[in-house]
Order: sequence, then structure tokens, then C-alpha cells
Amino acid sequence: MSDSPLSGRIALVTGASRGIGRAVALELANAGAHVIIAARSVGALESLDDEIQANGGAATLLQLDLKKGDRVDQVGPTIFQRWQRLDILVANAGILGPLSPLGHTTDDGFLSTLDINLTANWRLIRTLDPLLKRSDAGRAIFVTSGAATGKYAYWGPYAASKAGLEALVKTWAAELVNTPVKANLINPGATRTGMRAKAFPGEDPATLPAPEALAPLFVELASPACQRNGEVINFREWRDEQSMKVAAAAASPEAQ
Repeated sequence: MSDSPLSGRIALVTGASRGIGRAVALELANAGAHVIIAARSVGALESLDDEIQANGGAATLLQLDLKKGDRVDQVGPTIFQRWQRLDILVANAGILGPLSPLGHTTDDGFLSTLDINLTANWRLIRTLDPLLKRSDAGRAIFVTSGAATGKYAYWGPYAASKAGLEALVKTWAAELVNTPVKANLINPGATRTGMRAKAFPGEDPATLPAPEALAPLFVELASPACQRNGEVINFREWRDEQSMKVAAAAASPEAQ
């Protein structure tokens, strides 16, 4: 994979055991990166590792419970001991939390959602910022949601956590302006994941994009060539732009 676009890059993907995280980890590995795959379930990570190796890639397993702040704080030192840097962070892990009126939301339901979706990502930023700055082109990608607008009833804890995440990452991006590091967010939109099925059990998953459809966008933002910073990229808008480029290229005289 020496001629692959991410050859030699070191990437960390949280929530890598399933859904978008799993698809992105595979795509990063296929693009040449050595992927540190992190999740709570070692069994699921072992299965992913087998698939990455079968495709000729390389991965390192990291069992990580984002609810345990001390474990998150040790991620940076652990990576430093082996690689001395980090080139790519994909902070994908998150939970849906309770879907209920705010007046009925319990302390645990509200705080646990913020702990995983917001506080854990702040801890990742804090522990990994020095390692990303040791890279020649550190790239950090976080996963947000249209729910961050606060337009949807009963989504209070999740919406608050994602709105906070957007503010957090944009603030960090502003701090990174004079460094080689770029930080952005992706809004996947409705995607064929377990979380989506839990939120909308009556929805036909066949009508939604699979997680694999989003993976090329993550690779694009992870590339050293990417200069975007502090942006929220909507997957569907990006997909439409890619389709227009393909159509324009097919219609050009050079393609005839």
C-alpha cells in the first residue's frame, strides 16, 4: 500500500466496532493508514481486525470505554509510546440517549449522553492535541447530527450534546489556525445504522445510505491535502457535489 493516499499515516477511530466507525476504519486501512480501532467490545474489534488484515491492511486494537475519563486521558500517552504522533483522529463514537420530553428526562439519561457525546470528545482533544501537532498534517474529524439545531421535540440530551460538540470543535479549529492540524465535523444525515433503527424503528433501512457510502468523505477530510478547517460538512451535499463533478467530467469534450 506504499502508493496509497494515506500510506504511513497513523489513524485512531472511536466507535469502530460497528456502523459508520467500522466502515471508516476499513476505508482508512484500504487507503494505507495503520488504524487504531477503539471500542468497548473486543470481540467486534477482532472481527474488524481480521477483515482489515484480509484486505492487506494493518490495525491495532484498543479497548476503550468512553465513560471512563481516566482511560480516555491515557489514550494520548499510550499512542505516543509506540508511534510518537497521531495523523488522523476520527471521533465517531456516540449514543442516542433517551428520547423523551425534557421534563421526564432523568439525571442519568441526560448526563450519560453528554458524557459520551461531548465530554469524552473534549478529553480526546486534550489528550491527542499534542500528538496531532507532531504530525506534518494532523486531521481530526468528528460526527455531528442535524439534531444539533434543536428543532426536534424529545431529542433534548442528544441535541444538546451535538450542539455542544459543534461549538467545541469549531473553537478548537480556531485555536489550530496557525498549526498543521485541521478539525472538522461531518453530519451523516439519516444512515443505515443501529442507532437510526433505534430512533426510527418503523423506517425501512433499505431507503437509507449504508455507512460505507460515507467512508470516502472521511478519507478526503483525513488527507494531508485537505485544507478545510472548522466546518460542518453535510454528507448529502458532498455526495451531490461528487455526482455533479462526475457528470461534468463525463460530458466534457476530453471524455468523448
